[in-house]
Formats: sequence, structure tokens, C-alpha cells
Amino acid sequence: SLSVRFVLSLQSVTLHTDLGDIKIELFCESCPKAAENFMALCASDYYNGCLFHRNIKGFMVQTGDPTGTGKGGESIWGAKFADELRDDLKHSVRGVVSMANNGPNTNASQFFITYAKQPHLDLKYTIFGN
Repeated sequence: SLSVRFVLSLQSVTLHTDLGDIKIELFCESCPKAAENFMALCASDYYNGCLFHRNIKGFMVQTGDPTGTGKGGESIWGAKFADELRDDLKHSVRGVVSMANNGPNTNASQFFITYAKQPHLDLKYTIFGN
């Protein structure tokens, strides 16, 4: 069990986009549910063809909704899942990867990547990679 977790803690995923690749290092130990959901969705090609439907200069870019509307998306469990908020994980730099949500404990498949530090997002969105 410990060795499996250790291997997963070093997990990364590469997103292949029209504008180049984005390598995401996942925080499997800190946020196991979010990391498991993200890896399984990636492995099942769930994100293939998803648009970055929200792009706010200097703030963040968001994807993970197969409908492209910003209103869709499901977790691997077929339901929303709980936040994994941690004091030691902050939106303190460019490139932080977090679950998008509609309020507490409403994570599904959408996620965003910060363009710069965004401290006002801390402890509101599950950070699961960078």
C-alpha cells in the first residue's frame, strides 16, 4: 500500500493541446480523490477534445467540460466529490492546477490552471497539481 502511494505521489500527466504540451505534476498524497479522478478521466480519454472554455488574461484558464459550455462534466464516481483543502497548498505561483467548482464539495471534471498567484482562491478550490 505504501509503495503504491509513493509511486502515485510522483505521478504526472501531460496534456497535449493545440498550442503545445502542458505537464502537470499531481499531488496524489495531499489530494488523493482529486488526483485519482483526474488520472482516471485522463486515462479514459474523457478530456479528449475538451476546449479551454474560460480564459481570463492574468488570472486563469479553465477546461474539463466535454460540452464546452462550462456547465458540464462528471467525476469518475458519477457524482460531485468533496473538497480536499489544505493549508500547505496555495495558489501562490503561475501554473497551480485546481478543481473548478460551484461551491463547497461540488468537484467533478473541470479544472483550471493559474496564470499568476491568486491568494483569494486559497482554501476554496482543491489544488491537486502544478
